[in-house]
Amino acid sequence: METVLDGLLFPECPRWRQGELWFSDMHAGLVYHLDRQLRIAKTISVPADPAGMGWLPNGDLLVVSMKGNRLYRYNGGELHHYADLESVHQGQSNDLVMDADGTAYVGNFGFDLFAGEEPRATSLAKVDPSGAVTASADQLMFPNGMVITGNRTLIVAETFAAQLTAFDIAEDGGLSNRRLWAALGEYVPDGICLDAEGAIWVAACINHACIRVAEGGEILDTISTGELHPYACTLGGDDGRRLFLCNAMDADPEKTIPGKSGCIQFVDVAVPGVAAD
Repeated sequence: METVLDGLLFPECPRWRQGELWFSDMHAGLVYHLDRQLRIAKTISVPADPAGMGWLPNGDLLVVSMKGNRLYRYNGGELHHYADLESVHQGQSNDLVMDADGTAYVGNFGFDLFAGEEPRATSLAKVDPSGAVTASADQLMFPNGMVITGNRTLIVAETFAAQLTAFDIAEDGGLSNRRLWAALGEYVPDGICLDAEGAIWVAACINHACIRVAEGGEILDTISTGELHPYACTLGGDDGRRLFLCNAMDADPEKTIPGKSGCIQFVDVAVPGVAAD
């Protein structure tokens, strides 16, 4: 594994777009944009812990504010309020996936993790292109990383259920036909990404590993992250075969802020991502 950038607080939610890498450093309140040489091109300040991100059809960036339970829109120059998520989210908002029409699906903790509350089920927020927010799939245990496949399936990592759960996406953006996509056993899923063969790379945050999983649960490959915990991953690079990992020693801001152990690392894999641009 090679290191792209270190000295970060808590990197999360990486995205590969148009030959460049984006990710959030949650506890620093920054979104990073790296250029084609993986050098810092820009940082964007986002209030209250930035997390998941995606792009609207016109190219504007949407980014989650975790503690604010909000979505912000960045037009390349300014950050604007886009949607409030608190009507659906009972805990901190977290990761996001965008559909091609501009619909966003946003997960959340469902409870106060760092205050030691007992885990409880929660719902995904569906944010229409108009900015309207409604509850989508419910009874999810810490919905976290998500992908949307070419056959209109949304797959979400349920961190506290140790599984990947799938839904069909209707024309109106509604989710139905809930089903188990993969039970992960001892592995605890955080961020995920999809490859061209339909397998999913899972950042198994407490297991010090990133695993490649097939539908049904077969583990096809395992990459150790050593003493670091992997919290998210994405496929990119010139040929789509570079697996970028967001790694750190801990997720607790009381440790990440003084420790600055966060880093972006990568390893090259055999199967590329889906339509890596």
